[in-house]
Amino acid sequence: MKLRVAILYGGRSGEHEISIRSAKAVMQHMDPEKYEQIAYFIDKEGKWSPCPILPEPGAQPHIDVVFPVLHGPFGEDGTVQGLLELADLPYVGAGVLASSISMDKEVMKRVCMERMLPVVDYVALRRDQADPDGIARRLPFPIFVKPANLGSSVGISKVHTPGELAAAMRMAAEYDTKIIVERGIIGRELECAVLGNEAPVASLPCEILPSREFYDYEDKYLLDKAETRVPADLPPEKTEELRRLAIECYRAMECEGMARVDFLLEAATGRLYINEINTIPGFTSISMYPKMWEHSGMSFPALIDRLIELALERHRRKKATRFTR
Repeated sequence: MKLRVAILYGGRSGEHEISIRSAKAVMQHMDPEKYEQIAYFIDKEGKWSPCPILPEPGAQPHIDVVFPVLHGPFGEDGTVQGLLELADLPYVGAGVLASSISMDKEVMKRVCMERMLPVVDYVALRRDQADPDGIARRLPFPIFVKPANLGSSVGISKVHTPGELAAAMRMAAEYDTKIIVERGIIGRELECAVLGNEAPVASLPCEILPSREFYDYEDKYLLDKAETRVPADLPPEKTEELRRLAIECYRAMECEGMARVDFLLEAATGRLYINEINTIPGFTSISMYPKMWEHSGMSFPALIDRLIELALERHRRKKATRFTR
């Protein structure tokens, strides 16, 4: 019998449109001989179509496994994962804890620092604590200003002078109650895909060559001018260091299933910095997560198969856990 796969997409996030594009790609590459697709669309107000998944074990007997293709808040941050845990449904990707800490850029950096993993200098502050003058004294320009919990470069600004800082902080604060300000790294943007549960493996890395000053939302999804190199042109020892750091970051966040780890390679020092980790990376036609695995020897349909296998494997393992005395 075919596995019945519920695909969740859309969602209450600034990445709503990207989620739709990712879900279409996943559904196109899902083997119809193996899977029956059940599409669950969530609109920008959070309304589910055709109906919501209920947080009750056994309430969805028509679903064998869930594939959340939701980016950003209310999908990649542990909220939907919590719903699926309550419903006792197997699901693709990271669990509640890994999803929530990976989504929060500041908490992710704190965990990396505890594990002695390299991250750039940063300052985090609440929406109502914006202090452009104080930030300008603490970090050298250029700097990046970001919402702490969002992806796809939504709400991000590269700031060159103190005079630009207040407006950048206001924009970031529109998207989150917490913002993060980071020292700008002059160098190369690299990414690495990670796959697995207890024994994760890393793909060959790729390099992003933005057409704009940095790889912003327009460059990622609208302009079609950014270039990518897969695999990245790096010395073998730097490639291995990057792959090792990607797996260490993945394990530090307690990720399972999949994640994409983004890096910055500083030109002046040759030092790698972990920039972000994305627990539901993009699956659009230009997204690098499936492309990196393709160049590492795993096709898009085979990647979907493996992600579903990992979801079912984790669920079976969890079933062996006692929840009552």
